[in-house]
Amino acid sequence: MKKTVLFFVLLLLVALAYLRIAIYPQLDLISGFSAKSVASGHFLDNRSLKTIQNGDNDIPKVDWATNEIDETHQFVTSNVYGFKERKAIFREGLGATLINDDFDVTKPYEVPKRTKISSNLPFPYGNLEQKDTVFANIDYEKLQNAVAIAFDKKGEKNKRTRSVLVVYKDKIIAEKYAAGFNKNSRILGWSMTKSITGTYFGILQHQGKIDIMKPAPIAAWQNDERKNITINDLLHMNSGLEWEERYDKICDATQMLFIDEDMTKSQIDKPLVGKPNQTWNYSSGTTNLLSGILRQQFKTHQEYLDFWYSSLLDKIGMTSAIIETDMAGNFVGSSYGWATTRDWAKFGLLYLHKGNWNGEQIFDENWAKYVATPTNTSNGIYGAQFWLNAGGNFPDVPKDMYRCSGYQGQMVAIFPSQDLVIVRMGLTEDPEFDFNGFLREVVSIFYRKERKVKIQRAQRPKSCALCIYRSEFFV
Repeated sequence: MKKTVLFFVLLLLVALAYLRIAIYPQLDLISGFSAKSVASGHFLDNRSLKTIQNGDNDIPKVDWATNEIDETHQFVTSNVYGFKERKAIFREGLGATLINDDFDVTKPYEVPKRTKISSNLPFPYGNLEQKDTVFANIDYEKLQNAVAIAFDKKGEKNKRTRSVLVVYKDKIIAEKYAAGFNKNSRILGWSMTKSITGTYFGILQHQGKIDIMKPAPIAAWQNDERKNITINDLLHMNSGLEWEERYDKICDATQMLFIDEDMTKSQIDKPLVGKPNQTWNYSSGTTNLLSGILRQQFKTHQEYLDFWYSSLLDKIGMTSAIIETDMAGNFVGSSYGWATTRDWAKFGLLYLHKGNWNGEQIFDENWAKYVATPTNTSNGIYGAQFWLNAGGNFPDVPKDMYRCSGYQGQMVAIFPSQDLVIVRMGLTEDPEFDFNGFLREVVSIFYRKERKVKIQRAQRPKSCALCIYRSEFFV
């Protein structure tokens, strides 16, 4: 009897020790992720707490959190079984910010000045619905099937796609949303935001205000070998700096996103573990450092805030877009960009057109080539804040395809040779969602030779996407 009791006591002590050493330190991250997710999803996209908890937050360990929304003061608190309570506040224009106990919520703050340009043009250059268009070289029935397969069947929860949008020659040829989402739903792009952040350097270079080939302006690096790291190296994730990017443990990336007050400094203190331009390593810290470098280009914080919208997002009509800030007022350029599916597609179209937006050159044509050129030692999978298919990672997809890519399978895929942009937003990645197969099926909708038979409206097959315009597809 005594031996049995002693065994269970020892077992309990071991369990408690494991919880204290392995689990307890993670509670800050769990409740932090949960609070931030609920605050953003609820206040930016009007999702209910139940929807967020059953969708965005149904991640192992994150689903341990208990969340409470304060509608009056616009904040969310989360804890894990009563431990490690975290708070995220919402501020109009800045989105949701995860804060600590030292953060002064009464302190005045600046917000970006937005300019929403109205235009009597159809998508993508205006807000009007596009004219009914049929392309003779597209198999619409095959397109409809390819898009439908990207979504779960009723009762399933495997692929978890939230939206798919296919744009060909500036025309939406297919658009579908999961239940609870529509063309006005803002969806978090996660690391697709990196591609937006990188674009500002192309804009500044086009304006003659920055030289990306010069050393990064980081004072802490000037007395050691890091002084040789260029902005170009940072854009290519090829600085040689130490960084661990994982989301299933406490590491550099999760510490930055859910603990640090100033995310632009997270990468600065890291030592060199390789040589600049010879050691590719994916790093969200690097992109936030780039956000900090952008801030240095302006005399005031207000100018920095305004630039992100006036030079790009508002200029190309991404009026739904919000880039959220950290406690120090920096845009979290690595991860916290929100926009509707259509607005994410506009960003892809800007690159498809090599920086030209309805006649205005936002960045040099060569910038599109620059971001889509493989960086050294990446094996053809990465360019400058964009992922590439040059290395054939998607074997059944054209190698000139490049993409914005984010956690849980967010994607804006750009196909220069097809004049095509495909957006997929969701909650799963490979292997749960077969991106190679999905992109292959969509790209295969094009006839090798354009049919000469002109399709009249009355001759369209009933299964054509155009014929169900008011239900699931929008063309």
